[in-house]
This record gives sequence, structure tokens and C-alpha cells, in this order.
Amino acid sequence: MGLSVGFRFGLVYQPFRSPRTDHLIRCPINWSCPLPAIYRCGLATAVASKTLMDLFHPAAKRVKLSSNASNSNSPESSSQGSLSELTTEQRSKIEFNKSLAKSKRNLKICLERVSKSEGGGVNLVDLLAEETWSAALAEELHKSYLETLAEFIQKELSGGSVPVYPPQHLIFNALNLTPLDRVKAVILGQDPYHGPRQAMGLAFSVPDGVKAPSSLVNIFKELKQDLGCSIPSHGNLEKWAVQGVLLLNTVLTVREHQANSHAKRGWEMFTDAVIRTVSHEREGVVFLLWGRSAQEKSRLINATKHHILKAAHPSGLSANKGFFGCR
Repeated sequence: MGLSVGFRFGLVYQPFRSPRTDHLIRCPINWSCPLPAIYRCGLATAVASKTLMDLFHPAAKRVKLSSNASNSNSPESSSQGSLSELTTEQRSKIEFNKSLAKSKRNLKICLERVSKSEGGGVNLVDLLAEETWSAALAEELHKSYLETLAEFIQKELSGGSVPVYPPQHLIFNALNLTPLDRVKAVILGQDPYHGPRQAMGLAFSVPDGVKAPSSLVNIFKELKQDLGCSIPSHGNLEKWAVQGVLLLNTVLTVREHQANSHAKRGWEMFTDAVIRTVSHEREGVVFLLWGRSAQEKSRLINATKHHILKAAHPSGLSANKGFFGCR
């Protein structure tokens, strides 16, 4: 079981606008209810049988006011009444806009800290701007292995002979865009893309204007095949991240054109701690583990609280060995 099952069971479907164009991209993003309820109620077939437009435009739901609230003429109750009359779609949009604003604030903080740094760059820990993560990982951030890792990264950056990706301010982008209390799904990658301008700190994602790598293209193909989602014209998954999809690589930095060059330097210990934290602090999260490396991380996840979906890796070498059709 893999991508399409995880999205169908864990999410409702809502279109969003591309940051590059003004057309709607049909893609599964927002969640309606935790996965266990869908398993118990057997709604998978019902969801799959709906038309595409039914999925993208769910019926508006309004919260019914109590008789006391509806009869009150006070300004306070009037304000509460207006909020209560918001549709599910309007509430989702408000939450998304709040999360987007917070992610932009975190990015601005990281950019400012990097711009003010000298020599080898800013302290690695200072690039984690999202408070929910810095609080939950406070003990981890002060462990000796992370200090050693920070020294290694600083030397790599100050050396200058070989570029390091992603850009320094985006090293913790996955955590800065997806607060701990917003995590609803986790997609694990390995190390960042090692080509110029590709890595942006989100697993499988590339910035606008950069050609989508084969793995990401295959992810889009599987979504289209199973759910009818249109394939977007870009590979930027920031809006997935803002809406609760933690796009986490197990290694967060890499040298240009040298895959796994920063592996076994301490990143794996840190991202293991991230996975354990999600498992401990959250409930009903869908973990999508593609390929053997990602599937080894299942040992860190409490399967009684969460939902672990496994499939082959979506790369061109393995997509036909169990990723495509992993419903």
C-alpha cells in the first residue's frame, strides 16, 4: 500500500492555485477525518466511487448554533455566530492562510540569520525557526553528535570548493514549513537532490522553474492514475508541506553531484528523533515509506497509533516494481 491509498484514506480533496499560474491544480491536500474512522466505517469504496468534482468540491457544512447563541443580540455572540456560520471550505482556507503566513515568517527568520552571519555561516540549530519543533527537540538539539554535525556542515560551507545543498536557510525547511502540531502525513526521502538549484529542503520537491525529477513525476502519475488528479506544471510541493505533509529527507544536506556525501554524519540520528517525536506526540498520522531505506524507519513508529503504508520507491529504477498500482 502506498501513495494513493494514503491520500484517499487520510484526506479529502481540494484544488489549490499554482504559485506560478492562476489555474487550479487538482491535488489531494486537506484531511477530513483520521484514518481509523475510515477503516471502521468502510468508506474507502464510497470515496473512490465519487466523481472527481465531488471530491474537489465537498458539500458545505455549517455548524449549527445553539438556541441561546442564536437568540442573543450581543456583539460578542454576533461575532461568534458569524464565525460559526463559516463553511468547512472557508475554515480550511483560514487555517491554510495562517499556516502559510507562519511558514513565510520562519523563512524570513532563517534568511535574516544567514545574511547576518559571517565566515562559515549561522549556527545550524539557529536555522530551526519553528517553535513547535525547537521545543519538542530541545534535548536533541543539545546532544554532542549534533554539535559535531554542525561543525562538519560549517566546514563544508566555509570550504567553498564544492557547493552544499540545499541553500543554508532551507536546511530545516521541512520542519519550518510543517509545524509538529500540524503533521498529518509523513513522506520520507533519503538525501536532497544534488543537482544545481534542485534541493529546497523538502523531500521530492523542487523549486518553481526546475524540471521535476523522475521520482516526482512518477508520484504525480500514480495520483493521476488512481485519483484523476491533474499533473501540475511544476514540482514545488510547498503547499503540501504547509497543509500538513512532512516531506522529510533522512539526511538534510549533500555536496553537489555527490549522493550520500553527508550520510552517516549525524543527520540520520536527528531525523530518527523527528520521526519518533511525530509518533509520540501525534495520532493518526499516515506514514508513507517508499523503498527499503524508508521502510527500515517503521521501527520508530507506533503502529497502534499511526498508519504505515509501504511501497517500492518511485524512482525510475523501481517504480514498476511495486510503486505504480500501490493502492
